[in-house]
Amino acid sequence: MQKEIDVTIIDTMAHDIQKGVPILLKDGFHETNSLQEGAIMKLRNTAGKFVGKGYVGRQNKGIGWLLTKNEKEVINTDFFKKKITAAIAHRADYYQNTDTTAFRVFNGEGDGIGGLTIDYFDGFYLISWYSEGIYSFKNMVLEALEVAVPYKGIYEKKRFDTKGQYLEDDDFVQGERGEFPLIVKENGQNFAIYLNDGAMVGVFLDQRDVRNTIRQTYATGKNVLNTFSYTGAFSVFAAAGGAAKTTSVDLAKRSLPKTTEQFEVNGIDVAQQDIIVMDVFDYFKYAKRKELTFDVVILDPPSFARSKKYTFSSAKDYTNLLKDALAITEKNGVIVASTNNATFGMKKFKSFVEKAFTDSNRRFTIEKEFSLPSDFKTSPHFKEGNYLKVLFIRVK
Repeated sequence: MQKEIDVTIIDTMAHDIQKGVPILLKDGFHETNSLQEGAIMKLRNTAGKFVGKGYVGRQNKGIGWLLTKNEKEVINTDFFKKKITAAIAHRADYYQNTDTTAFRVFNGEGDGIGGLTIDYFDGFYLISWYSEGIYSFKNMVLEALEVAVPYKGIYEKKRFDTKGQYLEDDDFVQGERGEFPLIVKENGQNFAIYLNDGAMVGVFLDQRDVRNTIRQTYATGKNVLNTFSYTGAFSVFAAAGGAAKTTSVDLAKRSLPKTTEQFEVNGIDVAQQDIIVMDVFDYFKYAKRKELTFDVVILDPPSFARSKKYTFSSAKDYTNLLKDALAITEKNGVIVASTNNATFGMKKFKSFVEKAFTDSNRRFTIEKEFSLPSDFKTSPHFKEGNYLKVLFIRVK
């Protein structure tokens, strides 16, 4: 059990903690250099009154996360058992759904422990650690998970700076090793998953509802362009929904074999689809030059990306990205605009859309909006945690 230390914080952060804000920001402390990763802090206001317990785990501007406002609650294996068991109970419906065998079991601060996520892949669990601090509780988390639920095997990803000491035995932790690709289901479609091959496993689970909506409502008979396509998950759902054709574009060379594999495990004829390894911005120019147009254009860029020729920041450049997409979208077509940038909210995101259409002298209506699905539980006191913003935009 980690030793507890008394830490005095500034009163504005003390007030935030009392309201339920889970993140402990650097500017809420008088000094942070002496705080060691994984230390349990008994947080006190300037009057010396206890306001909460948290742990030190540095992420971006955060020094750590609040764990409890109960001074008597001990941060031990039982604490983690309680949190993880409650999180699993919250996902009971997912466990019983044979059409979806991949989902999030524990979502950081939304389930009471910031810096920790756990995903389920058909009997296997993937733990992601976002700081050295939370990683110091590894044994407690593993013991809690063992007690809470049966499993085939457990894998992990260290999503913090390990100073080059990351690759440890293909991320396997315990139980049985998986045979990869592991085939999981999402709303009846298949995904090939690799828990043992670097940071990316093959699909982003937070887009489940968006993919299903494309398949159910927007794909039939349509010509679909999927940009920043990664492993082609949106394209798979569009093709399964009866799209006339899909075009998947991504700069990464791995996107070709990975997307091919995703089509193949769903029994979709790859020869009928286009998979293009190219910078998306170059592809927009190419499509415009060739007078190519699409009924549905999917935009799901990373928050920040850099290629040899371009630097993209969703906070600064999404409006221009939309303009590029508009230029090759059919009249009455649909743009699926998505961002996972946590630094701005839906209102700001909609302002990017408004400006892009105004500048292009086009009209639009927003038909559907999405944020995170229900397994990605969030805290109402930490808006940045509900990072996903997706708009289905009808081009007039």
